[in-house]
Amino acid sequence: MGGKMKLVSWNVNGLRATLGKGLAEKMDGLAPDVLCLQEIKARPEQVADLWLASWPHALWNPAQRAGYSGVLILSRVAPLSTTTGIGVPEHDTEGRVATMEFEDFYLVNCYTPNSQNELARLPYRQEWDTAFRTYVAGLAEKKPVVICGDLNVAHEEIDLARPAANHFSAGFSDEERAGFTALLGAGFADTYRRLHPDEQGAYTWWSFRGGARARNVGWRIDYFCVSERFLPRVTAARIHADVTGSDHCPVSLELS
Repeated sequence: MGGKMKLVSWNVNGLRATLGKGLAEKMDGLAPDVLCLQEIKARPEQVADLWLASWPHALWNPAQRAGYSGVLILSRVAPLSTTTGIGVPEHDTEGRVATMEFEDFYLVNCYTPNSQNELARLPYRQEWDTAFRTYVAGLAEKKPVVICGDLNVAHEEIDLARPAANHFSAGFSDEERAGFTALLGAGFADTYRRLHPDEQGAYTWWSFRGGARARNVGWRIDYFCVSERFLPRVTAARIHADVTGSDHCPVSLELS
């Protein structure tokens, strides 16, 4: 597995809906070796699709609740092993994590819980952040880890269009930002920000309301984070804001 590899992550906000909006053609254009999808809102038996079936390796983790959350990894490269969840029962009913082990690294596809309006779910979110950090730090003791997905936090003011107005909003609360700082502190690098430290207006999510996407009033909440020791393998980290079909856009990571 020493060769080049391209990974793409996308919160599709409904897999069936996005398949109907040209998901296959869009992803064939990006040509990932591994594709990580979040918020699929579907079980495998609900999605009869030839393009999906063309991927030789698929790891589904739908939520127990119908039409909610859920993650999926599609890979052209055979994984050494696969797991779903983080091994903590109270966190593993919502279909939020899927992990594939490859020769050189673990790939963790994550859809982090949203803290919701008025931060109603913030206490749960803080418990989740701690449990998830413990999970990925444990993997990292064995081999490097690549974390991707909708992590539902804009880390710094540069990561959203209107930081002052959103200081107490879900995704930009002090507590959530501190949780992401702690994840980085556990030995991970935010690849996009490392490669583009001063890039303004680089967002991955836009509200459907008020023409936010056309005006680029957005948030960067979708990430590829890698173990610090794996950073030399990263040759590119990109945001594909031109790809539509969801309120999020895809992000990609290229490895040498």
